[in-house]
Amino acid sequence: MKTLLWCLIVAAPLFGQAHDRDFLTADEVDQIREAQEPNDRVALYAKFARVRLDLVKSLMTKDKAGRPVMIHDALDDFATIIDAIDDMADQALARHADMKKGMISVSNMEREALPVLRKIRDTRPKDLERYEFVLKTAIETASDSMELADSDLDRRGREAEAREDREKRAIKDSMTPAEKAEAQKEEQKADAQKEQQRKAPTLMRPGEKKQDKQN
Repeated sequence: MKTLLWCLIVAAPLFGQAHDRDFLTADEVDQIREAQEPNDRVALYAKFARVRLDLVKSLMTKDKAGRPVMIHDALDDFATIIDAIDDMADQALARHADMKKGMISVSNMEREALPVLRKIRDTRPKDLERYEFVLKTAIETASDSMELADSDLDRRGREAEAREDREKRAIKDSMTPAEKAEAQKEEQKADAQKEQQRKAPTLMRPGEKKQDKQN
């Protein structure tokens, strides 16, 4: 953890100069890719959000050149990670996944983070104006996300599913006839693949009957 924190501290000025910063490190992206289960993924995101929070806490104890930029970027990444958590959770819940385990880890992280962020806001450090907006955003994002994580997940899933359906209909309505035909072919292809995956695996060759296999 200390090594990663130091890497983030060193790299933060470089990230801050970029127009579109990556909010995850390359190693974190690899970890997310390896985690196939939605609960595992949101737990990883919660872990990465804690890293940003620890970085902010560490920077608040230092008075060094470039500190406001590093705090700004860490807070910005913190809020972006939480947005990613909520999007991922909604997608999983819309597909009726059981996300109780993941939401507990997210809620616990946010419950720990909010007092830290609010203390920074209330103590008003001398350089607060340099990152006050992203601090406010981080507090609001974490607060809203914690409320979602603690909410009725079944209802949240139904709302997410309905929202996805509305978005899909809106996209289809804006398509040209040719685009609609291509989208329909892709849907049929995806449905065929799912149906094939549902079938029980067999060792028989195509066209071979069960009685032929016994002979």
